[in-house]
Amino acid sequence: MTYGTIATWRMAHEGVIKAQDILKKQGKAGDAVETLINTVEAYPYYKSVGYGGLPNEQGIVEMDAAYMDGDSFAIGAVAGIQNVKHAVSVARSLSDEHFNSFRVGTGATQYAMQNNFEIVNMLTPRAKKIWLNRLAEMREKNLNPYDGHDTVGAITLDKQGSMAAATSTSGLFMKKAGRIGDSPLSGSGFYVDSEIGGAAATGLGEDIMKGCLSYEIVRLMGEGKSPQQACDQAVYPFIEKLKKRYGKAGEFSLVAMNHNGEWGVATNVEFTFSVGNETKAPRILMANPGPDHTTSIAPITQEWLDAYEKRIKTPIN
Repeated sequence: MTYGTIATWRMAHEGVIKAQDILKKQGKAGDAVETLINTVEAYPYYKSVGYGGLPNEQGIVEMDAAYMDGDSFAIGAVAGIQNVKHAVSVARSLSDEHFNSFRVGTGATQYAMQNNFEIVNMLTPRAKKIWLNRLAEMREKNLNPYDGHDTVGAITLDKQGSMAAATSTSGLFMKKAGRIGDSPLSGSGFYVDSEIGGAAATGLGEDIMKGCLSYEIVRLMGEGKSPQQACDQAVYPFIEKLKKRYGKAGEFSLVAMNHNGEWGVATNVEFTFSVGNETKAPRILMANPGPDHTTSIAPITQEWLDAYEKRIKTPIN
């Protein structure tokens, strides 16, 4: 059978390469998606996920993560977890539990400590400088505090036909303590059914969770829509509806893959993602909203890649 991986943002690309290598060698979808997310969580220059993620307004890094098995529908999730390097691994461990499989705050952190997950200070010196600078800007320039909310979300398909989904994020920069977005919420931040396919979201969680879009994309694929058709049909009309009835809509980007390894994307902003399957090696692509509820997709340029690497590694004064 075929295999494949799709994940949100350029930051997932190295993880996608690792996931594809696992899948190519007959590895399991769950192991592949966890490895992918772990790779992003461990990289200190990604400001919205894991180690190096930006903190809440109190300077505390609170992380949300989730894992779902597309065969059994088992789900594990954590929200507001602190001082744990790999939140998604905690979420996957919790997916083995029938009860208490979604843990938050102190309960999530205690579970991780009791089960020997790696405990570290997640606030890096770089992230602390960014936080202190933002506090100063807020005082001096009366700026909006909120910035940055890019979740890594991924779907994997293995050669045995099993699928898995996972997400991880440090959430909205300067968020209020205890704020939770869509990422750990089944149906909003992620959803997967091995007999159909899966989807994952990134963007402003407060608005994404209003539409349960990941589940809606999987539902549409189950009705026979291609992943791209399902993404376009689920995302763009809902954004219009939200603007009409709520008055505004934040950033929305969703990725999907079906049980045949076909994929799709929809977004209302410039959005990078990484994707690979049996026929094509992992590559980074750029998506933008197109005309008439469609999505325009093109390869990124080396110039864009170079500028990205320079931007994320620029020294913080």
